[in-house]
Amino acid sequence: MDLRVGRKYRIGRKIGSGSFGDIYLGTNIISGEEVAIKLENVRAKHPQLEYEARVYKALCGGVGIPFVRWYGTECDYNAMVIDLLGPSLEDLFNYCNRKFSYKTVLLLADQLLCRIEFIHARCFIHRDIKPDNFLMGIGKRGSQVNVIDFGLAKKYRDPRTHLHIPYRENKNLTGTARYASINTHLGIEQSRRDDLESLGYVLIYFCRGSLPWQGLKAATKRQKYDRILEKKMATPAEVLARGLPTEFVHYLNYVRSLTFEDRPDYVYLRRLFRDLFIREGYLYDYVFDWTVFKYKQVQQAQQVQQQQQAQQAQQAAQQQQQQQHHQQQAQIQDSGENKESNEDEELKDENGGGGSGGQAQQIAPPPPQQQQQQQQAQQQPQQQAQAQSPPQPQAQPQAQAQSQQSRQVQPLLQQIGQQPVQQAPNPAQQSFPVYRVQPLSSQQPPPVTQESPQITQASPQQALPHQHHQQQQQQQNAFQSGVNQPWL
Repeated sequence: MDLRVGRKYRIGRKIGSGSFGDIYLGTNIISGEEVAIKLENVRAKHPQLEYEARVYKALCGGVGIPFVRWYGTECDYNAMVIDLLGPSLEDLFNYCNRKFSYKTVLLLADQLLCRIEFIHARCFIHRDIKPDNFLMGIGKRGSQVNVIDFGLAKKYRDPRTHLHIPYRENKNLTGTARYASINTHLGIEQSRRDDLESLGYVLIYFCRGSLPWQGLKAATKRQKYDRILEKKMATPAEVLARGLPTEFVHYLNYVRSLTFEDRPDYVYLRRLFRDLFIREGYLYDYVFDWTVFKYKQVQQAQQVQQQQQAQQAQQAAQQQQQQQHHQQQAQIQDSGENKESNEDEELKDENGGGGSGGQAQQIAPPPPQQQQQQQQAQQQPQQQAQAQSPPQPQAQPQAQAQSQQSRQVQPLLQQIGQQPVQQAPNPAQQSFPVYRVQPLSSQQPPPVTQESPQITQASPQQALPHQHHQQQQQQQNAFQSGVNQPWL
């Protein structure tokens, strides 16, 4: 069912609860902006939502004060639409393992003192100071502390006459017992000092993680409140803030020393914590513990995500390698099968296959006439090549004749004491001119005549006796004349 208030605000899920009602997430159906919607049953014994809406309007414009967008009655509920805010300090305290650093506590103390001072300046006291009623902003105002739940707020003086409300006793405890001031436990009318004392307990709670009077048990609420009062009165500021900077002790002693109508020195209280902040060397950068804690968680989540991605990538790579390995093995098997099939086919081709009934057929040899024709066709190209090639000179007989001649000449040379002469080259194989040696006379050397290189070749059987006779005659003449003429 689509529930709406103010005609344009749709009611969503429940996100919290206040002193006299529940808070739901709402949406502006026109702009889509998210808001907070506080609902209260019209039949409640002590309706407070209308009064709270008037307090918000009286405090409108202050830093850290939510803006009321709409207030009215829808069906059986009173509804108030205000700005949507972030988590409370109690939620963030639990998020940070129930311990804040001094830097975070001092950053919060400065803003909380400013918010309380503004509320007091508008002639109101909150009367329910606790971590649940301080919410951080969202978006661009994420570092801003906001104050909510003014259902128990009260004017402590008349804005026209500026007269303070009268001192009274026997008042019921108003607010939360854990953070209530001692005077509130005693039934004394609350004033500005009581809001500041409650703030002191909140700051020590943030530093220590707990307060000494937490967890006390009793049969009734009244008895429990009495036990809490006894513990608070028995715990001086020095004991309560033991181990903490002395500024917290000074703060508690100061606010407890205020009288009912005293105006607190807000500047002095802020200076206490600001001096401590500077002395500790902190930076006023609005970096709270939950910011660092969340950043570390995001980093850890990113590291875990990166590790998971790396593992997934590694697994994917391994799977891919396995697939490639399987593919290679499959290819090898396929190639082996193909080889085997090819070998089988070759064997079939060699043995002969086909035909009807799978019987091998023998190839009949060609007839004799066809064989002769094939041999003649093969011999014709060889005969044509031999006919076209020029005749080669018969150099082998000449070489044999020359070798025989050299064997006959060597004994003669040994007789005359000459070295054997190298064998003359074959004129048929060389193109240079050939010189013949004529017989020498006893007085004059033989003339040398140059013949044409075109020499008619004689057969080795005819040329050998004549040449041998000439060589013997020339050797004798040279020996007689004493001329040692080399052979050419």
